[in-house]
Amino acid sequence: MTSFGVAVIGAGFIGPVHVEALRRAGQRVIGILGVSPEESSGAAERLGLEKAYQNFDQVLKDADVQALHIATPNRLHFELASRALRAGKHVLCEKPLAMNSRESAELVRLAAEVKLAAGVNYNIRYYPLCLEAAERVRNGTVGKVYHVTGSYVQDWLFHDTDFNWRVLADEGGELRAVSDIGTHWLDLIHAITGLEVESVCADLYTVFPVRKRPKGEVETFSGKEKPPVATEPIPITTDDYGCILLRFVGGARGCVHVSQVNAGRKNCLRYELAGSAQALAWDSQSPNELWIGHRERPNESLIRDPSLVGETARRFIHYPGGHNEGFPDTFKQCFRAFYGYIGAGDFQAPPTFPTFADGHREIVLCEAILNSHRQRAWVDVPR
Repeated sequence: MTSFGVAVIGAGFIGPVHVEALRRAGQRVIGILGVSPEESSGAAERLGLEKAYQNFDQVLKDADVQALHIATPNRLHFELASRALRAGKHVLCEKPLAMNSRESAELVRLAAEVKLAAGVNYNIRYYPLCLEAAERVRNGTVGKVYHVTGSYVQDWLFHDTDFNWRVLADEGGELRAVSDIGTHWLDLIHAITGLEVESVCADLYTVFPVRKRPKGEVETFSGKEKPPVATEPIPITTDDYGCILLRFVGGARGCVHVSQVNAGRKNCLRYELAGSAQALAWDSQSPNELWIGHRERPNESLIRDPSLVGETARRFIHYPGGHNEGFPDTFKQCFRAFYGYIGAGDFQAPPTFPTFADGHREIVLCEAILNSHRQRAWVDVPR
């Protein structure tokens, strides 16, 4: 695979994950930019990177950098991605792509105008058995999809003393659990089934309308066994929980619930897909098994083994059966798809990675979900 020079923007929880996965994907990580020169220097030293950028202008002017990975608070995505594309850099952005559909639509337009690769890190698509599920839907093994149900639940915001920039609407957007983790589930189901959501009915819930912010930021998923000594009360309007009914184009139905206050569930995405020929079920906490349900014969459990799956999934398995692959590997495989596409040089070919258009679809869907909750009614998703 062709190796490109990459800079990572963001040194919190997910930025270093990008650095590690980029290296495993065969890419050259040139440097990193944090929220301050001190954070940049500390991250560069810890990660063994050559450059600790002082500001974003330095990144854009660096001739060694051909691509940027954006792993910052959501409110910065639009500006950073826009400037990077205009500077001639390929962009892979964390989700959600932007704060609203006006911004995301403009990013889709800009990416097409400058003819650069522009992707969103929906890494969960790249669990091999999710790719296997998608191939089974495409080749007719599953039959017609009747309905899809599932969830994405976590407990890292279980206490009112748990705090992070993501809970603030000004930083992350009006939705939180739905946009932060629900969009992963919605994108995954779209990638597997190809079905478009045509209408939604949503009920959202803010469990803690006031949270206790520590005097000093808390990193995403960092341990919170002891409450901070000094806190201040902060009003919260974003959702801790949400339940969404879905109607898909063509008649299929769906239901998903998301939560970031579900004790004991650290990072658990599940789905069950019911088709006219068979059913499929998968759990991200047991990612190397795919349950296959039958009516007239015994059910099956397919393990992630390159000798047992179809060609699509096989291309994204790097270890033999029984040698488990997991969360970090999905980043590596997503990045391999992104940089493999750039290296091939044919930007007229169908993208092999989640695009800005996919990110825009999810934001339009999120806005319909929020409108449905506020109206307490079914809402059509704009096409």
